[in-house]
Amino acid sequence: MKTWLWALVLFVAAVALALILREHSGNVLIIAQPWRIELSLTLAVLILLVGFVFLHILLRVIAWFGDSPDRLRSWRSRRLQKRDQDLMESGLIGILEGRYPQAEKSLTKLLAQTRSNQRKVLAGLASARALHDMGDFARRDQALAAAQEAAGQDVRLKEAAATVAAEMYLDQNRPQDALVLLQPIQDANSRYFHATRLLLRSHRQLRNYDRVYDLARLLLRRSAIDKTEAMGLIETAAAARLQVGGMESFKSIWGDLKSEERVLPDVALAAAAIQSFAGEHIEAAKILEAAIEVRMDPRLLNAYSQCPPEAVARRLSKGEVWLKSHPDDSALLAALGNLCLTGELWGQGERYLLRSMKIRSDVRIHALLGNLYDRLGRGDEAMKHWRLASSVAGVLPVLPGSRVLPAADTRMDPSLVDVDDLTVQEIAEGADLPVAASAADYVHEDAAPADTAPYDPDQPREHAASSSSELDDYFDSAPIPGVDLTQTSDRSYPHPSYQDHRERDPERN
Repeated sequence: MKTWLWALVLFVAAVALALILREHSGNVLIIAQPWRIELSLTLAVLILLVGFVFLHILLRVIAWFGDSPDRLRSWRSRRLQKRDQDLMESGLIGILEGRYPQAEKSLTKLLAQTRSNQRKVLAGLASARALHDMGDFARRDQALAAAQEAAGQDVRLKEAAATVAAEMYLDQNRPQDALVLLQPIQDANSRYFHATRLLLRSHRQLRNYDRVYDLARLLLRRSAIDKTEAMGLIETAAAARLQVGGMESFKSIWGDLKSEERVLPDVALAAAAIQSFAGEHIEAAKILEAAIEVRMDPRLLNAYSQCPPEAVARRLSKGEVWLKSHPDDSALLAALGNLCLTGELWGQGERYLLRSMKIRSDVRIHALLGNLYDRLGRGDEAMKHWRLASSVAGVLPVLPGSRVLPAADTRMDPSLVDVDDLTVQEIAEGADLPVAASAADYVHEDAAPADTAPYDPDQPREHAASSSSELDDYFDSAPIPGVDLTQTSDRSYPHPSYQDHRERDPERN
């Protein structure tokens, strides 16, 4: 639009000038002794205009040549900046794509070539991130050191380098090193929320639950963290603080908690456990009741059902009130059944447990029913529910009944030797021969008296024959059902070497 406007203005000026020159026809006389120059007014004006334009162009050309060194330096700077920008973009895109080797190569090249400290810090930190994801921690630490050195005294760059390094240390499970870097940032500016979140993560790994509790509440108060996540952190930290402090610090820690924090399940369980251990069962019940009214958590109901017999009446009446608004809550019915068992209210306890079992078949309910029936002397029903409890838990395998186990295959056992394969001479020599493990320690009472003489193969075997007959009478020689005797070393079928031995030594037959 501006171009058209300027063109219109020049066109109007040209027309106006032509009209003026047309109405003012005159001469311009230039006397320069010994010359006398006479021109028309129109020609003189045109010469002046052309001279002005020519002089302007000449001066611009001279200035252009005079500014050449500066212009060359500026061009080289733009070219280097373009190169750095291309390398930076290539490295960052590679990190986002997960192509860490290519990204690290581009960023390392940028770190070595760039002259800008800011770009050196950015390249070093990005390269450290790529190396961290690659698991090359030694080179990662070198890149972090280069970035911290390039940051110099620039506060923002130093904080950026410390924050990135701390986050990597936390990923590597080095919370103490991260804490050293983050604590000065937190002390300098408490509104640096990302550093505060990393500091919270460091204290979580170090199990400093006091600091976790304080930082989680700080971030929640300033809306720098999701409320669900913050309440989970507060619940864990507050429960740990109560467990560590015990009854001595209970009053101060419990008084520091807000009302919405006291009804969190883990916090209520920890506080109730401390009160119950100290014998304050009424206070423990009040703590659990406040939490249960907010959320019907099975853990809270289970803890509520654990009490001495004298506290059963109060808790049972409270539970029956909850049952009116939650008639189908299996955990509540199980808790009421457990309370009835503690108070020896067998019939009422059975009804509660059976109602709970209809809603949900649970290990604990079957175990409670088994204990109930065992206490009442109904052993069959007790055993039935104990079996159901084990089957629901999946602990014991279901074995088939009345099944004969196959005989073990001992043919390849090096500790077994067939006597049928030995000659009489080898047996007589009494060499150290391996025996079957099942009969290694067996000695018959009548087979080996204390005064037995050494074995002589030439002497008669009356005693051995009588012992053998007695053993045959004692042991049943019928085959074992389901056992293949060909798979054992004690074979009963004739063997060639044994037949030869019978022929050589007829007295032993």
